[in-house]
Order: sequence, then C-alpha cells, then structure tokens
Amino acid sequence: MKFAPTSATPSSESLADRTRSFQSWPLLVAAWVALVAIGAVGRLWQPGWNVTPMAGVALAAGAIFPHPFLAASVPLASLALSNLVMPGYGSLAMAAVIYAATAWPVLLGSRLVPGKAWQAVIGSALASSLVFYLTTNFAHWWLTNDYPHTLAGLAACYVAALPFYRWMPVGDVAWSVALFAGLSVALSAVRAPLSSVRAARGTEAA
Repeated sequence: MKFAPTSATPSSESLADRTRSFQSWPLLVAAWVALVAIGAVGRLWQPGWNVTPMAGVALAAGAIFPHPFLAASVPLASLALSNLVMPGYGSLAMAAVIYAATAWPVLLGSRLVPGKAWQAVIGSALASSLVFYLTTNFAHWWLTNDYPHTLAGLAACYVAALPFYRWMPVGDVAWSVALFAGLSVALSAVRAPLSSVRAARGTEAA
C-alpha cells in the first residue's frame, strides 16, 4: 500500500522510496495473504463466466508491493492454488503462457496509486484482459492442432474464444475498481495513526 503520494511519479520512484512506503512487514504479509485468497476464491467462484479478480489482484499487488517479483508472486500463487481443483492446461508451454499473462499486469499496477487516477485503473484492467485474450488464444492456436496453422485458423481461434472473453473485461474492471477502492479506504485508515505517531516523535525530538 503506497502511502501519501510524493512529488515523484510512481514510475520514477526508487525501490528504496517504495519500500519506505510500508511501515511494517505484518501489513505486507496481511496484504499478500488477503490478495492471494481473493484471487483463488474469486477464480473458483465462477470460472465459466471468466469474471474473476485475477487482473485486479495483479494490479493491486503491483501498486502495493515494493518489488515486482514479490508483486508477481500474488497472482501466481492465486493461480497455482486454484489450479489444484481445476483442469490442467494440457502442456507446460501453455501453462507458462497463462501464468505469464496472469502475472504481467503487476507492471501496470506499479504505476497506479490507490485512490488516484481511476481512469488509469480502468484502462489497466481493460489492457490486462485484452492481452490475456490475445496471448493465450494465440498460444492455443500455435501449440495445438485444434485449428489450422494459418491466418484463417488463427482468426477462427479468436472468434471461437469471444464468448469466453465477453465478460472478462467487465469482471476485470469491476474487481479492479473494487480492490483499489478497498485499498484507498485501508490507506486512509492506516495513515491517521501513523501520522499521529510521527507527530509525537517529532514533538519528543524537539
């Protein structure tokens, strides 16, 4: 959870600056566990419609955690846990593509600040679902023999996947907005006591 934004933009913040935005590791651990649980349970809730929190969880993790690998571990852990009770992907190559497509939104999330620029949150969610649709279906076309390995076959693969994609952007936007709204509320709740502690320490030092 990034605390009050500074004059630096999220993209120009150093790793040290972002790390200092967190005041205690218990908060990091709690956020990690909560997001992984939301991702796993939300994905299992209704897999048929593809209205899952995976993109929102990845974006939120990118906005919260100070290192991209730590952030990426959140959607990857959610995916791995939910896959324990869901069908496999058929090949390691397909699994690698899906895991990568699930984790990459943390890079977009690293540029987002909870409570700020809601258009950017929505745009990032839409970009996440579009990239997932394009990459995973391209991989399915390339790695299987379900469609001819021609441009017509690729187009047929994308068209056949449209019913599964139809609700995915809706779910990604809804979950992303909900998660970032929750983060904004949580930040407001955490900032107040931290500000009081800093003020008290400043008074004591004076």
